[in-house]
Amino acid sequence: MKKYEETIEKLKKYEQNEIINMMTKKYTEDEKNKLEEQLQNINLEQVIELYKNAKKIPAIDETKIEHIKYTDLKSLPEEQFKEYKQIGIDVIKNNKYAVITMAGGQGTRLGHKGPKGTFKIDTTNGEKYLFQIIVESLQKANEKYGVIIPWYIMTSEDNNDQTIEFLEKNNYFGYKKEKVKFFKQGKVPMIKTDGNIVIDKNKLVKEASDGNGSIYKSLKDSGLLQEMKSEGIEWIFVGGVDNILLKIVDPVLTGITIKEKNLISSKSVVKKNAKERVGVFCKLNGVPKVIEYTELPERMAVETDSNGELMYGEVNILSHLFNIKALEKLADQKLPYHTAFKKSNYLNEDTEFIEVSEPNAYKFESYIFDGFSFFNDMSILRVKREDEFAPIKNASGSDSPETAIKLYNEYVERNNK
Repeated sequence: MKKYEETIEKLKKYEQNEIINMMTKKYTEDEKNKLEEQLQNINLEQVIELYKNAKKIPAIDETKIEHIKYTDLKSLPEEQFKEYKQIGIDVIKNNKYAVITMAGGQGTRLGHKGPKGTFKIDTTNGEKYLFQIIVESLQKANEKYGVIIPWYIMTSEDNNDQTIEFLEKNNYFGYKKEKVKFFKQGKVPMIKTDGNIVIDKNKLVKEASDGNGSIYKSLKDSGLLQEMKSEGIEWIFVGGVDNILLKIVDPVLTGITIKEKNLISSKSVVKKNAKERVGVFCKLNGVPKVIEYTELPERMAVETDSNGELMYGEVNILSHLFNIKALEKLADQKLPYHTAFKKSNYLNEDTEFIEVSEPNAYKFESYIFDGFSFFNDMSILRVKREDEFAPIKNASGSDSPETAIKLYNEYVERNNK
């Protein structure tokens, strides 16, 4: 009874009257206990603070935005290229390299039921699942360098069980099971525009995945960060599950990062044009930053250098490399949250399930690239879009299975000649 009263007082403090009315009038004792237990692990103060700031757009002082230097892969002198590559190869061959795939999303936007990594495409080399393409890249690197690279997969509460079940069923596409580890990204409650937290059909708070920026804390909380360190892993590549041309084992990127004495690095591709709706690398307040197209002032979006190239034209393709020290540092940092306005079905005070057709709730996410700002510098390696960037984001149009498969098939054809 005391626990119940404490829960009600806590909810009153944050004006969660809908939940209070539901608990007092519509919940069984068992349902009350389950909700109380869940609320013990939810930071209501944080959620309400996020709600209060949901409509605020962070102001960016354009005078503090600067161009960030990069290395263009195609312009690298051969001798330098060989040096960087050898440095990276030594890291990989000495079992100091690991790969993390961020795979917490569902394939909903593609019309696919299930984790995004279980989506299948039909390529010139036959039908392949997205996870299968990643395994093929890993296996190719393993054969080339005589190792078995540890593979870590970040799932979400929504798709973790399905992901493991799928990979088990497919025997990890031939990858050594002991070298594959899973961890879940964090989650934050969704909150309606009226300030009441969303209650789901199961009469519990609806918690949504809190973005790929939770990778740092989640990796530490799972114990896998410490495991990596104890196994001597020093460099960790992090990429998404949906870029079918992602080069997840690249000794050149590793070599450049080490040579430039940085703890983090990323790959970029050239922006198609000034109006392409993508995030680009820059420096803000003297530290690395990915700035969204909505945040970059128009005059800066079209600004060019002496060679006629866009000053802010290095597109973030979610292809990142971290030293273990960087991950340790970021695991203890508090990253900012970004707000998305989403549709969310919910239980009303009479415990009727309401299905909505318009956005009605806020979802809060942190982004992996916000961690870059905790470092003075990072290495950027510009690569060719047609060689390393074929994302599958939408069911049709740009960044769809159709466009990605075309890029993938063209890449295979070029490299088989």
